[in-house]
Amino acid sequence: MAESIEALEWVTPALTLAANIVGWPVAAVLLVTAALAFAPHRIRRQVRLLAWLLAAVAVVVIALVLEQGREQPIGVWPWAGALALSVVGLLGYLADRDEDSKPMLVFLVPAGVLLTVGLIYPALRTTLLAFTDRTGAFIGLDNFVWMFTQREALITLGNTIAWVILVPLLSTAVGLAYAVFIDKSRGERVYKMLVFMPMAISFVGASIIWNFMYAYRGPAQDQIGLVNQLIVLVGGEPQQILQNSPWNTLALIIVMIWIQTGFAMVVLSAAIKGVPTEQLEAAEIDGANPWQRFRNVTVPGIRTSIVVVVTTISIATLKVFDIVRTMTAGNFDTSVVANEMYTQAFRSGEPGRGAALALILFIMVLPIVVYNIRVLNQQKAIR
Repeated sequence: MAESIEALEWVTPALTLAANIVGWPVAAVLLVTAALAFAPHRIRRQVRLLAWLLAAVAVVVIALVLEQGREQPIGVWPWAGALALSVVGLLGYLADRDEDSKPMLVFLVPAGVLLTVGLIYPALRTTLLAFTDRTGAFIGLDNFVWMFTQREALITLGNTIAWVILVPLLSTAVGLAYAVFIDKSRGERVYKMLVFMPMAISFVGASIIWNFMYAYRGPAQDQIGLVNQLIVLVGGEPQQILQNSPWNTLALIIVMIWIQTGFAMVVLSAAIKGVPTEQLEAAEIDGANPWQRFRNVTVPGIRTSIVVVVTTISIATLKVFDIVRTMTAGNFDTSVVANEMYTQAFRSGEPGRGAALALILFIMVLPIVVYNIRVLNQQKAIR
């Protein structure tokens, strides 16, 4: 009948089939909803959750039916929408336990939808992509086997581990020492500003600055790079710092430490000022020297801040991309996971390998986050 009416020419057989598939369940849901008006509250909660899940399934079914016969696929949005409907239904189920929980939906639903579409679904999609090749065919664990057997990939993983060990430890240690030494000094504000200034520079800008610092010219020429000029002044030969492995990786790590030390210093300086003066005075009266006061009073008092600083810098270090890409482009054995992920996915045409590297990056970040949460919970229990 729809084909004989001009105004309904847009109604395709696929759309008619989708309407038939979804129409009957929708009608059934409406009837069940009317009947549930007299059901217990617990049953109504469960049926509402089931209705949201059925709506998610209906979205996927409609997408699959409409995609038949189309040259251009519909894309990933139906799947993301179905996942969002499921999350909204679950949030509603949890918030409907009592009257006090219902107002949470106003804030949870928008955030849940955005997190689902922008975070949860891409994470699931990336996980599935990690087990495919460049054509999208399922290849099992081949991408992970490549990652742990090829020399280049092993160097990338080793560099990333070196970054995540050295940068947080050195940045936090230097920032903490600096914060202690300048605490309550006459020029404290100026000293803080000088160390914090690199935080205001983008990673790309900092990389360009340090490119000039590491600049190399032949032994017979005047050096324009500060580091090589200092080497020449002490009687050494100028070095191609960004090309000599493994020292070039250390040179890149120094750039990250230079940027992150200011962040660590500011946070830890504020935490130090929050340590009760009475505790420090009592320790001094008991005969504790400055190092003992710092180790037994100051450090325990700022432990939570130290954990937050180390965690934040560690996550930022695991994701580092700009510095490596700008200074060496990952050449000369300096690549890290984030840079190699970009190279494999967008340069080499291997999205599966890029997704596998992204999955490994997520697994490396996860223990740090879990440890941070445990420490914060312990601190709350003590308080």
